[in-house]
Amino acid sequence: MLYSSILKPIFFRMDPEKAHHVVIDGLSAAGKVPGLNGLMHAMYGVAKSPELATELFGLQFPHPVGLAAGLDKNGKAADGFSSIGFGFAEVGTVTPKGQAGNEQPRLFRLPPDEALINRMGFNNDGTAAMAERLARRKISRIPIAVNIGKNKTTPNELAHEDYQACIRDLYTYGDFFVVNISSPNTPDLRDLQHGEELKNLLGAVREEMGAQAAKIGTKTKPVLVKIAPDMTDEQLELTVDSIMESGVSGIIATNTTLSRSGLKHSNAKESGGLSGKPLRDRSTDVIRAVYRQTGGQLPIIGSGGIFTPQDAYDKIRAGAALVEIYTALIYKGPGLLRELTNGLKECLHKDGYRNIAEAVGADHR
Repeated sequence: MLYSSILKPIFFRMDPEKAHHVVIDGLSAAGKVPGLNGLMHAMYGVAKSPELATELFGLQFPHPVGLAAGLDKNGKAADGFSSIGFGFAEVGTVTPKGQAGNEQPRLFRLPPDEALINRMGFNNDGTAAMAERLARRKISRIPIAVNIGKNKTTPNELAHEDYQACIRDLYTYGDFFVVNISSPNTPDLRDLQHGEELKNLLGAVREEMGAQAAKIGTKTKPVLVKIAPDMTDEQLELTVDSIMESGVSGIIATNTTLSRSGLKHSNAKESGGLSGKPLRDRSTDVIRAVYRQTGGQLPIIGSGGIFTPQDAYDKIRAGAALVEIYTALIYKGPGLLRELTNGLKECLHKDGYRNIAEAVGADHR
């Protein structure tokens, strides 16, 4: 009620990007006040539940609903997001060097469509700044993923060097890593999803992950690839084949879309990636296709258009072991985490499953 009746009307009167910074900076500042993270956890935290607890990639997730990349681009508020009920969180996308991103305005709300369009362009402070912030984390109750990308000025033939630099600088601080090759807002980035470019990139990424693990004497941390929803069936199949051959740990499906089908709001004319409810069905279809192609052997994190427990459950039954939200958090507030997790438990009970793992890929059986 606090969010929907008071905070959301205030935020939605602000420029979207300004509101974004107010939230992130506010959560960051709150984390420095003694006791405030504990208070937020009491207000919004999700109680532990054996039905929802998930083990994946050798990591423990208290429940399967995480924060998608793009909201906390610089790792400023990892403790804050750990305190308001998430089961895991992605920070980033981060690039080796800080960059300003695209010209403003570059973030647009579409309220009737419950959607956002962004053309941010990987605006971030760079890996050194993120490393410094993540090193100051005080709370470690959930896994933190680091989403990595390339600088805009780096040509695709040298992209692997940027991804390797991100891994070198941040390996210590991430529980797992996500290779972002699917944002529509960096020129030619999506070309890295295909053919030899993808194979070479993922080979370089795995090599660097192995080198960093060897340096500190531990097992290699998991690395996933985030893919776009706009590929043809043939392109998707070839991309998934290359990802499987590379030996990475999993796939995040999906990033934002360039489609504008069915939108009502005038901001639909803006360029950039569309997120939110209009992406829901397409991202679920991609999850289903990836699960079918891989025989359920490659873990999937489902992202795109999750607003209700049924939305999340549909992605899990389609093949997602974990799911992520972003746009729904903007529209519905942090109370959404309890709504989703309580609703997921009801879905499990209704279908006779004892835990979330039993429901993963159920549509294929």
